[in-house]
Amino acid sequence: MYILGISCYYHDSAAALLHDGILVAAAQEERFTRKKHDPGFPTNAINYCLKEAGISMKDVEIVAFYDKPFLKFERILETYLGFVPRGIRSSWKALPIWIKEKLWISDLIRNELDFEGKLLFPEHHESHAASAFFPSPFEEAAVLTMDGVGEWATSSIGLGKGNSLKLIKELEFPHSLGLLYSAFTYYSGFKVNSGEYKLMGLAPYGKPIYAGRIKEYLLDIKEDGSFRMNMDYFGYGSGLRMTNGAFDTLFGGPPRKPESKLSQREMDLAASVQAVTEEIVLKMAKNAVKLTGSKNICLAGGVALNCVANGILERSGIADNIWIQPAAGDAGGAVGAAYVGWYQYLDKPRKVTTGEDAMFGSYLGPSFSDDEIEAFVKSNNLDAQKYSKQDLITETAKAIANGEVIGWFQGRMEFGPRALGNRSILGDPRSPEMQKTLNLKIKFRESFRPFAPSVLKEHVRDCFEMDVESPYMLLVAQVHKDLKKETNPTAEGFARLYQIRSELPAITHVDGSARVQTVSEKTNPDYYNLIKAFQKLTGVPVLINTSFNVRGEPIVCTPEDAYRCFMRTNMDRLVLGSYDFRKVNQPEFEDPSNWQEEFELD
Repeated sequence: MYILGISCYYHDSAAALLHDGILVAAAQEERFTRKKHDPGFPTNAINYCLKEAGISMKDVEIVAFYDKPFLKFERILETYLGFVPRGIRSSWKALPIWIKEKLWISDLIRNELDFEGKLLFPEHHESHAASAFFPSPFEEAAVLTMDGVGEWATSSIGLGKGNSLKLIKELEFPHSLGLLYSAFTYYSGFKVNSGEYKLMGLAPYGKPIYAGRIKEYLLDIKEDGSFRMNMDYFGYGSGLRMTNGAFDTLFGGPPRKPESKLSQREMDLAASVQAVTEEIVLKMAKNAVKLTGSKNICLAGGVALNCVANGILERSGIADNIWIQPAAGDAGGAVGAAYVGWYQYLDKPRKVTTGEDAMFGSYLGPSFSDDEIEAFVKSNNLDAQKYSKQDLITETAKAIANGEVIGWFQGRMEFGPRALGNRSILGDPRSPEMQKTLNLKIKFRESFRPFAPSVLKEHVRDCFEMDVESPYMLLVAQVHKDLKKETNPTAEGFARLYQIRSELPAITHVDGSARVQTVSEKTNPDYYNLIKAFQKLTGVPVLINTSFNVRGEPIVCTPEDAYRCFMRTNMDRLVLGSYDFRKVNQPEFEDPSNWQEEFELD
């Protein structure tokens, strides 16, 4: 039996396919359309899932959509009415779209897919919770979901046991941890629903001097992690903007203009909202464990991508074990919706393999054979050398050890926001210049943003202050104390940016931390063996791993995407399957777009 899960019409639309309860394919629409965070109906992602399984829609028995459109419309309508007259202008823009298209998702699915089978519409946070619990390695667990807003719920606590999942407590709109963080993202001059990562990366440059003000004026936080927001300071209820004039007055001025110079105020605001977020996450998690009686906890929802808070939760001892859905945002709702169909609707039995999740490393997207890559090379008259697997790994490891930056394209594309070694840009973590080079000359993004390390699973304790696996790059930990170096303790703000903080300076953030990915030979043997070869050359079992894309672009999907990104940037080599492309040997590249003018930073 095949069940198709779909999420769309907000951001990060996606599709996922279960075959007899096994997740066989999942992908975000943005990877195919090349439109970052594409919210549209995921036609391309659906077609890919069907192709991967070798089926057509006639073989699909259930399609599950990740939320309830009518319930969401009710919340939107009631919110606009509650903020009259402030909500009038935005309601005139939003309501016609809902009435014309979004309310009729069942008709759209049937028409677009020529589907006559069963349609299911689980609630938004039920989909998040299902994506967290059902593929987890736990027979039973507390489930905590946190995001901006679904229909009405903004956070939920549930209990998963076997093949059942029950939500037992919810926090409702407009009181939302995700929207609180997005408000500060907006106020700091970053884009909502994509700039939250930047705010989290900026936080260690500041001090949480505004945390008390946030808790005094903006939030009333209860001991169980629930809270109420003072909507006198926010604009998202009426839909015009995230914050308002009262918020500006409280924090000393208007929002930062996008792309303008970052000041100490933005750094301190980031540190402050991050500290408050961590406090609420810990209290919610503690309450989830208390309500469910389980010492395992699963997380999903956009807030679960806050890997700093996740790391603090993991070290807190609140739960014995933690598992986070790698596509924790709305894309993962497609996976959760499909699982609701299999376990909740069909009541199928669930079998858990101890210590193993059911996400297959999140390598669930398209792959390309060497024959397909060879055809791409020949049709475009490109210069590339084919190697055996072992020689390719050896040559690539040598290149990285010599300071080269590598575009690494292997196997199935990752599902979720993180590149996990199949669509990655790789570099040497020992290099003092590599962080700056990657940010300004490869990714064309803000210089303060940190890069993540990939470490061999068996060496994580040697390099970082952590003793658990982190396969999905969703936990932050301190670099091991034996690797750290003293820095100037009086430096503030961006004066700390290029200080040498450890023997692995390119992956050590200003607070001495790193967002760790542990790499297993079982899950990704090629990437594991590459890091192993680098270790043999250098003694270091770590590589820099950042997503294979540039600012404003989704992670690459196809060989064509990879080559275009390679040629647009200052990467030294591209490794596509068994083929090695060296920049110096490539023909002149003509790029008809104004891409570099749009995205390059000063």
